[in-house]
Amino acid sequence: MILGYARVSTDDQSLDGQTDALSAAGAERIFADRISGATRARPELERMLDQIRAGDVVVVAKYDRLARSLRDLLDIVDAVGARGAGFRSLAEDIDTTTPAGRLVFHVFASIAQFERERISERTREGLAAARRRGRAGGRPPALSPAQKVEVRRMRDAEGRRVGEIAALFRVSPQTIRRC
Repeated sequence: MILGYARVSTDDQSLDGQTDALSAAGAERIFADRISGATRARPELERMLDQIRAGDVVVVAKYDRLARSLRDLLDIVDAVGARGAGFRSLAEDIDTTTPAGRLVFHVFASIAQFERERISERTREGLAAARRRGRAGGRPPALSPAQKVEVRRMRDAEGRRVGEIAALFRVSPQTIRRC
């Protein structure tokens, strides 16, 4: 049996492109999560792994849909292989049911991990350089200093609820709690 797995990170994103590609590849069952790939505990992924049988093939539209880190990707593909199943990635044309496919898979996974680490390294270097020049990196504050004073007054002096204040300022309750 061919089992498909699709994943998007947010509810705003669509699974349609992935599920169409998986159906076209012959997937008889498709498991889909709406959760970050950095999160290892994904309900539909776990359900799929529980249902894999010897001779099955797990298909993904792109291998980064399965995992974001090399370690997780290797662990998941190893778990698939331990059940006697194969793994295919359509975009990268990887098929671990063959020795050459396994080699290509490991090379691609290593390159992807290397690139993610380089991006992270360049980001840290850029932020450090900006700090040395006196510029603060990151997202601008959600509330101005004057708004923070008003939030504290509303919360402490008036006794308003955090959720109510958050709605007034159009920020998360956590932002209000940090004031």
